[in-house]
Amino acid sequence: MTAAPTVSQHPAGSTVATGSSSVRAWTVTALLVVFMMVNFADKSVLGLAADEIRADLHLSATQFGLANSAFFLLFSVAAVVVGLAADRVSPKALLLMMAVLWSVAQVPAAIGGGLAVLVVSRVFLGAAEGPAFPVAQQAALAWFPNQRRNLPGALITLGVTLGVIVSAPGLSWVVQHHGWRAALWVLAAVGLVWAAAWAVLGADGRHRTASPEGAAIASVEARSVPSYRRIFASRTWIGATLAYFTSYWSVALMLVWLPSYLRNGLGYSADQAGTVVVAPWTIGAVVLLAQAGITGRLMRRGVSSRRARGWVGGWLLAAGAACCLALPLVDGSTAKTVLIALGFGLGGSYATIAATTIAEVAPPARIGGALGTMNAVVTAAGLAAPAVVGAMVDAQGNSGYQSAVLLSGVLLAVGAAASFLLIDPARDIARLSR
Repeated sequence: MTAAPTVSQHPAGSTVATGSSSVRAWTVTALLVVFMMVNFADKSVLGLAADEIRADLHLSATQFGLANSAFFLLFSVAAVVVGLAADRVSPKALLLMMAVLWSVAQVPAAIGGGLAVLVVSRVFLGAAEGPAFPVAQQAALAWFPNQRRNLPGALITLGVTLGVIVSAPGLSWVVQHHGWRAALWVLAAVGLVWAAAWAVLGADGRHRTASPEGAAIASVEARSVPSYRRIFASRTWIGATLAYFTSYWSVALMLVWLPSYLRNGLGYSADQAGTVVVAPWTIGAVVLLAQAGITGRLMRRGVSSRRARGWVGGWLLAAGAACCLALPLVDGSTAKTVLIALGFGLGGSYATIAATTIAEVAPPARIGGALGTMNAVVTAAGLAAPAVVGAMVDAQGNSGYQSAVLLSGVLLAVGAAASFLLIDPARDIARLSR
């Protein structure tokens, strides 16, 4: 039985865990970082083995793109359903169940079969992974007050990039030497190891409800909680969701088609592509930590969330858009690789901004549903991007890859505008409290 955490009351009225509870909070956060690493290793494996899978199963680029889009067929639905359930059910139990299902989902395609088996297993895996990011964010942020959420929120998102950085070289080696199905067995085993560790060390956060004062605050909030409809209609929720959608489009393109672009469009060998593909993810990891530090410092100095989150995120997307749109202006694989790495690394780093902004606007009783629904809308980009890019490659050949990067640049510019113009948590919190 877990001992009750020691808490202290800050001037703003928030209850902050201290002592052993603080150690537990960071232990849980570290486990959730690994959770997201496994999540994105699962997502990236088909992209890393794209040429091998297409050759083995005799697939066109469009068919391969549709097989990857199938991953997101139930992804969004599961994100909404489980996100809403996370407001009432233990996040620890939900996360444990998800991790076990991920491992089970890898088995059919690992055993054998053709395109149909691959598609069905990816649909099942997508349904199990759909709620991962919002529930992981909710589980981590529940241990911290608003002004301390930027770092843990960024670390959870950092797990996304670390998952590809750490797994890409190893999975590429497994694919090249033992086949792409062997890589699925490796991922199934890793998922089960994480589930065992989480069952022992995982815990639900008690922020805001660990003391009589916190319980009183929660009781007052429960009587004045705004509806989901009002939250979803707020300009901040719309702006953060739209901006994150454009960012996730770039993430989906990186996961599915970037390894093929490096090999077929820019002339890298399979081993080189397995190494070079981590460049945008590495840049994204640095950007995530820098963004968390800048945002946290601005908020501690009293700068509004509109600027500290909305504007900082907007500049990230704008810089990523500029790099993507500059691709036709340079020659040579090295220059193009640098621009792609910068464009996707900057443009794909919006998740923490989106999650912490929504968690600020939504009251505690609505955070799970607000994050889950946002994730459902955003990951529709994952459903569309692989299929759209596959069709572009079939229609235009290798030049279709560059067209796909330009399309991502245009979308990132739209996302930047939404982040600058629509996000204003203070305004929308005031409106929702009426």
